[in-house]
Amino acid sequence: MLDVEQQLERLLRGSDSTYSREELARKLTRAKEKNAPLRVKLGMDPTAPDLTLGHTVVLQKLRDFQDCGHKAVLIIGDYTAMIGDPSGKSKTRPILTPDQVKENAATYLTQAGKVIDTDESKLEIHYNSAWLSPLNFADVIRMAAQVTVARMMERDTFAKRMQAGAEVYCHELFYPMMQARDSVEIRADVELGGTDQTFNNLMGRDFQRAAGQEAQVVMVMPLLVGTDGKEKMSKSLGNYIGVTDPPSEMFAKVMSVPDELMRNYFTLLTRMDDTRAGELCDAKRTHPRDGKVELGKQIVTRFHDADSATKAADEFFRIHGAGKSGLPDEIDELRIPMQMTLDGVTTTALAVHCGFAKSNSEARRLISEGGVRLDGEPLTDPQRIVEVKTGQVLQRGKRRFVRLVVD
Repeated sequence: MLDVEQQLERLLRGSDSTYSREELARKLTRAKEKNAPLRVKLGMDPTAPDLTLGHTVVLQKLRDFQDCGHKAVLIIGDYTAMIGDPSGKSKTRPILTPDQVKENAATYLTQAGKVIDTDESKLEIHYNSAWLSPLNFADVIRMAAQVTVARMMERDTFAKRMQAGAEVYCHELFYPMMQARDSVEIRADVELGGTDQTFNNLMGRDFQRAAGQEAQVVMVMPLLVGTDGKEKMSKSLGNYIGVTDPPSEMFAKVMSVPDELMRNYFTLLTRMDDTRAGELCDAKRTHPRDGKVELGKQIVTRFHDADSATKAADEFFRIHGAGKSGLPDEIDELRIPMQMTLDGVTTTALAVHCGFAKSNSEARRLISEGGVRLDGEPLTDPQRIVEVKTGQVLQRGKRRFVRLVVD
């Protein structure tokens, strides 16, 4: 293991708050003296099938603990996901079915493996249904007896909703308790989360004390702001960069990030030295475009490889460079059944068929906003009938292209 001060320097980098630094230092010192790695918990609810770069911020911190010689304990919240964490939500989340949760969880570990070390010696994986599902009603009552209503109402999410006249349902109050129970079951020394998880994570400390365990250290990470520069990165808001995005799309999205977010992205998404990152984010020393190019390459290299990063940058400037409006060198083909084209096809139906939108309503909104082009021509009427021909290129925004093939 690294020296304690070296560990602290690495582990605290980029973090928002730690409860507390002194406790973490004591735990790290004891772990080094006894050669007994800390158990570092991160819970992830599979409420959606894909991860964004926002999810990787806390995954990277888990990897930092692994690299310092500690054991990562990943909790797949297959049981808590059926409730849905109310953190930061202005309304109740829909309750997911077990099948939906299972389907979403199937891709989580593969995607998380792009960041954390999945070697069995460095990672434990648990599904919290293992200990939450067997609870009977008496167990639930005993668990609820550990928390006062006043304490639960301290949570700003609930308080804000009640002040706004929005409903807060009883089942939502159980979510923090269930997450706290996870910490007791796996005897966590440290729990990681985003700032929106602070209340949940601190409750884990209370539950551990009640169970006769030493309270876990809680370290929370900043929430990554999305490409719009305003809201938390979220697929539902469309301001996300996906872990599985193709290199060219990932690079182009990074290039669209507001300049003022660059330093935050360098700190939370790369391993670049702070001094060098500061140079790239200083407009007096580096043109913002050049700094962003380096940021894009760093991120694409991390989730793909260096060669893909170079090609993505070259393609971006070939298409979007000054005075240029070309097409990518490689465009995926998409087959259109001839039967579908006999009487023409609406722009809405075409956008849905090509995967540019998941529903007709989403497609109509996208088209009305000028987000779809056919051979460079904007399609602004959702009901327009178009004659589809082989070889035409359908485009969404600046990054997605498909070449149509009538089959």
